[in-house]
Amino acid sequence: MQNAEVARRRDEAISRGVGMMTQIYADRAKNAEIWDIEGNRYIDFAAGIAVVNTGHCHPKVMAAVTEQMSRFTHTCHQVLPYENYIRLAERLNAAVPGDFQKKTIFVTTGAEACENAIKIARIATGRNAVIAFGGGFHGRTFMGMSLTGKVEPYKKGFGAMMPDVFHVPFPMGPHGISTEDSMKGIEKLFKADLDPARVAAIIFEPVQGEGGFYEAPTDLVRAIRALCDKHGIVMIADEVQTGFARTGNLFAMQMHGVAADLTTMAKGLAGGLPLAAVTGRAELMDAANPGGLGGTYAGNPLGIAASHAVLDVIEEEQLCARANELGSRLKQRLESIRSTTPEIIDIRGPGFMVAVEFANPSSKEPDAGFTGRVRMEALKRGLILLTCGVYGNVIRFLAPITIPDAHFAEAMDILEESVAAARQG
Repeated sequence: MQNAEVARRRDEAISRGVGMMTQIYADRAKNAEIWDIEGNRYIDFAAGIAVVNTGHCHPKVMAAVTEQMSRFTHTCHQVLPYENYIRLAERLNAAVPGDFQKKTIFVTTGAEACENAIKIARIATGRNAVIAFGGGFHGRTFMGMSLTGKVEPYKKGFGAMMPDVFHVPFPMGPHGISTEDSMKGIEKLFKADLDPARVAAIIFEPVQGEGGFYEAPTDLVRAIRALCDKHGIVMIADEVQTGFARTGNLFAMQMHGVAADLTTMAKGLAGGLPLAAVTGRAELMDAANPGGLGGTYAGNPLGIAASHAVLDVIEEEQLCARANELGSRLKQRLESIRSTTPEIIDIRGPGFMVAVEFANPSSKEPDAGFTGRVRMEALKRGLILLTCGVYGNVIRFLAPITIPDAHFAEAMDILEESVAAARQG
């Protein structure tokens, strides 16, 4: 088979609404390497968008899934429950930040986790309104789209969004938006449009994913916590992309010493299998009546088994420390590249959730074209990169945290060559 032929079939069979970053069709993968159907090898700095933090086909994860497959693949936990589901909830209740009693529900996707967090906040508070942030991403369902602070491509053409969802600016240092601007945005909202007594929740990403890897400053996180406490609002941390060692902590909120009331998670939770969760204050999690939360595939046995293995691998292989080490080395290399690349205006991100932002050196305007050239030059050389950001001018680095040193070094050389080639062309 050839990539071009499969791409032609794909165009005829699959909705064009499903976006594609590459036309490379995967055949097999191991840790941070992927081989396509033509036998070409790539170093993967996407990790399925921060899903396989423990690498493709980690032996311990694969063994756990294989063992579970030999027992059963599905019963629906609401019909015939299973012990490892409960044990994983216990592990998350203990691991998620917050010195209070917690409970957990499992669902299937990050969007579902965010949807259910809003449901929980609304039924627990008896309120409807939700505040989210510009640039945030919380999924493609209607509530997920409504919470997401980016129109193109997520909302465009899909009609009216869910009511009672309001957006305020998120701090973006390179674009002159500060914590003070964000909090003034909420204050203005409360004065002009929204009684705080109607607000069920404030939801935010500790590090924005699709929005450009802008990190929530600690003073913002603490200000949101204080505001929620003042007005009886539920604070929701969307850790779908930031969770499971990616930021150098199991959860990004640990950087701030602040606990959210509800935490959503997915992506890295199950090492490539579809599993998501909401963990939060027990009294909030218990607000819904039986049957109000859940789903047919929620907490699928294979995903549950994989997640136990992922948590074990993170601890045994010290992946939080490894993320900090790799992120530091990546930033050092990017700083070296910056010395000859005036297009680089910012290098940022905690742990191994790092981004570089590009702008035109003359106009200082965001340069999505240059960013795209860097990505494509890297792809030609066998390195898979992802772009992001409201302006499309950010490259985000999301390699498996288990990437071997030799492959990391190879990727850094390709990155430097690709930036140089993009400048020439």
